[in-house]
Amino acid sequence: MIPIQLILKNFLSYRDATLDFRGLHTACICGSNGAGKSSLLEAITWAIWGESRAAAEDDVIHTGSKEVRVDFTFQSNQQKYRVIRTRVRSGTSVLEFQIETPNGFRPLTGKGVRATQDLILEHIKLDYDTFINSAYLRQGRADEFMLKRPTERKEILAELLKLNQYDDLEERAKESSRQFKARVEELERSLESIKIQLQQRETTQAQKVELEAELNQLQQVQAFETIQLQSLQVVQHQRQTKVEQLNFVRQQYQNLTQDCDRLQQEQLAVKNQIAELEKILSQEAEIKAGYQQYQTLQSQEEAFANKFAEFTRAQQNRQQKQQQLTKQINEIERQLQQAQAQLEALQQQEREIQQTLTKSGEVEAGLAQLTAARQRVAHFDQLQMQVSPLLQQRATLQSQIDRFHAGLVARLEQLVTTENQLQRQQHRQPQLQQAVMDVAIQIEELEKKRVYLQRVQEKGQERRHFIERLQAHQRDYEKLLGELEQKLQMLQTPNALCPLCERPLDEHHWDRVVSKTEEELKDTQGQFWVVREQMAVSDREIQVLRQEYRDIYQQLASYDTLREQRGQLAAQLEATSDVQQQLQQIAAEKQHLERSLQLGDYAPDKQAELQQLDQYLQKLNYNEQDHALARSEVERWRWAEIKQGQIKDAIKRQTQLAARKPELEATIAQLQTRIQQEQVNSECAQQIAALDRYITELGYSPEQHNQLRLAVKQNQAWHLRYQQMLSAQQQYPQLLTRSQELAAAKTARLAERQTLASQIDSISEQLEETANPTAQIQTLEQQLQIRRRQLDEQIAKLGRLEQLAVQLESLQIQYEQQQQQLQATKQQQRVYQELAQAFGKNGIQALMIENVLPQLEAETNQLLSRLSANQLHVQFITQKAGRNGKSTKKNVKLIDTLDILIADARGTRSYETYSGGEAFRINFAIRLALAKLLAQRAGAALQLLIVDEGFGTQDAEGCDRLIAAINAIASDFACILTVTHMPHLKEAFQARIEVDKNQEGSHVRILT
Repeated sequence: MIPIQLILKNFLSYRDATLDFRGLHTACICGSNGAGKSSLLEAITWAIWGESRAAAEDDVIHTGSKEVRVDFTFQSNQQKYRVIRTRVRSGTSVLEFQIETPNGFRPLTGKGVRATQDLILEHIKLDYDTFINSAYLRQGRADEFMLKRPTERKEILAELLKLNQYDDLEERAKESSRQFKARVEELERSLESIKIQLQQRETTQAQKVELEAELNQLQQVQAFETIQLQSLQVVQHQRQTKVEQLNFVRQQYQNLTQDCDRLQQEQLAVKNQIAELEKILSQEAEIKAGYQQYQTLQSQEEAFANKFAEFTRAQQNRQQKQQQLTKQINEIERQLQQAQAQLEALQQQEREIQQTLTKSGEVEAGLAQLTAARQRVAHFDQLQMQVSPLLQQRATLQSQIDRFHAGLVARLEQLVTTENQLQRQQHRQPQLQQAVMDVAIQIEELEKKRVYLQRVQEKGQERRHFIERLQAHQRDYEKLLGELEQKLQMLQTPNALCPLCERPLDEHHWDRVVSKTEEELKDTQGQFWVVREQMAVSDREIQVLRQEYRDIYQQLASYDTLREQRGQLAAQLEATSDVQQQLQQIAAEKQHLERSLQLGDYAPDKQAELQQLDQYLQKLNYNEQDHALARSEVERWRWAEIKQGQIKDAIKRQTQLAARKPELEATIAQLQTRIQQEQVNSECAQQIAALDRYITELGYSPEQHNQLRLAVKQNQAWHLRYQQMLSAQQQYPQLLTRSQELAAAKTARLAERQTLASQIDSISEQLEETANPTAQIQTLEQQLQIRRRQLDEQIAKLGRLEQLAVQLESLQIQYEQQQQQLQATKQQQRVYQELAQAFGKNGIQALMIENVLPQLEAETNQLLSRLSANQLHVQFITQKAGRNGKSTKKNVKLIDTLDILIADARGTRSYETYSGGEAFRINFAIRLALAKLLAQRAGAALQLLIVDEGFGTQDAEGCDRLIAAINAIASDFACILTVTHMPHLKEAFQARIEVDKNQEGSHVRILT
């Protein structure tokens, strides 16, 4: 990434600032502390990745402003891009991404900030972490890698290479392996269960054949009997039709007979009604006189009814007052009863208290037993306080011994697993050796192509330099041609002067000057076209070289993979070389562990301490059962303590009752007096006496009223007879007409009944001639029902057998499928076990570090040779010999490390023995090599280098060394920016970016 232009608006300390990086190769960003130098770099990281030193997102906005905007234009992979990031305070962010085209910048912005950010990372192939660890050399980080211990350097390198993702992959592989292992166990149990069930397939098939034969025979018998039943049912159906027809005719005959009887009865009834009406009409005068007397008696009864209403209201009022008086007296009587009940309760309590006081002697004896029992419990409690921590300590010791035993068992299982793995590795050694040789041959061929690729690249650079020279010649020729053409134009004007001496030209001299200028123009044009032709030829050669470069580069695509594969195979082969020795060590350790587990001689100090605790506990002789019996004895005699409290309460209550009794006796006497007063002198009693006087004044006689009612009731028949007379006068003509109609209908019904009687006789004769098959049908139906039950039972049995056969067939398929699943699951388990080992610290991570270190070493030495004039050389050592116990060859082991050895003219020495200047160059070379390596792994070229405050910790000599180092590597980078606040170092760089700050904010300017 090469910066081109940076435009800031309200970013941190800047209000408005524009910084143009075009033409800057090595530049110094200088200014006082706090002026805003690092803010320029923060603006670049915030624009591209949205990352800065600000704790909150709104903190990047200038104080007092509402919006921030950073516009950053840069070049990456021969393409120019532009990123614009804005944010509103307490609002959202907006991110725009553009690419340069011949028609200007074209937007690449995605849907949302996240999508646009992903597009930016896809194009520049560099994330924020990789940038700050590669292109951005922060203060105090140059020697960080060197000052760490050798064991910590690998961790730092793994962190920079982002190898921690393999830890997650290792854990996921282990989890998947455990899941597949559980699935294997489940499938094995399921297969064993299915195998047991499949053993009954042959028995089921034989039973099925036998049942099918029996079922076929029963179906044939049932079909024959069904045909017989159907024939008999046809005959029965014909007979039932005749019976139904006979019943229908008989029903019609019966209905006609009933109609005739009904008409006869109705005719008699009509005749009787006519006779009764004629009798009523003959008594018309007598009925009218009786009806007149009835109306007179009814008027007298209404007058007595009004007096009865007044009498009833007075009686109701008297009854209400009497109920009110009774209620008041009842309330006083209720209070009297309550007082009497309380007095009786007091007397009962006095008797109970006297009975309680008689048990004082028995309670005192019980209290003595309770005191003795509590003393025994206290003794046992003291013993328990001594024994409880000892028992807890004993449980802890026993748990530690059990854990030690479990650890020995787990270690033994681990040794068995490791032994099996090592034996498998030992068998793979010949294959690994052959694979290493094959990969080495392929790498050797590719390295030859790399050398040829480098030559092609050098030739292409040579052609490009040649074209640049041709382009310079072309520009010179174009300028010369322009000047010659201008001379000819000047000579064509009248009275033209000499272009050299500016004197007037005669015709002879004019011809000579024109011809000479034309010849010079012609020669220049010829040389110009020669240059153009050489440029065209060079362009074609470059195209051919580019195509050849691409072809070879594609062939070298597998070079890194093969190197990584070679490293993996070499590591595996190296690991198999010590297998035999490891197997012997494992066998010895296994024998020792098995002996310890068999004899039980592990953790002797814990077992001795456990034995001493057991002896001391036996000496204390504490028994939990005796303790519990003592506590139960306390509970058994605790009643005496409760009874003692009851006696004290009884004495206190006896005193209270003696004071309460006279009050209740006085209250009872007062309530008895109130009852007598309410019965005579109360308001309700006086109102009842007044109502009695009013009832006497009414003079209502119930006897006279009853006699009058009886007379009205006796004469009420005249009112009914009068109504009957009026009705008879209306009904008499209608009944005469109805009598004639009934006589005609009766004659017609008798004729129809005679016709139906003839039909009944005819159908009855036909039924007597037809036989009745009901008995035979019932017999056949019973037989068919028995056959059907037998068939149902046989079909059910057959269905069950068929279902069982289908289930067994399905189980067979399931058995085969689960066998396949079991094999596949075991394979998956093995795969994930191997993946967990591969993703572990000793797998891919170690191999990647091993493969990266040669590249890092080569890059470091290349930079260091330029910084030290080929005087220093660095070597990374990843393993060294270590010993365990006695110093013997068998105990030698390889220990993982990351030692750095530096060689110079005097030999190989450790890093700590070098002087400040040499140590600084070594640190700077390693840090730059790491930066290039990280950028290369990210897929980007390291074209920008930023050194932030690299001079702040250096003395004058150190600053000079850093400047010399930067100048030595300047040709490797398109742009190098250094940040410092030291004024005397400004002149060391060809360009300066000065930053100052005032009340309006920070300002920036470029000085060259």
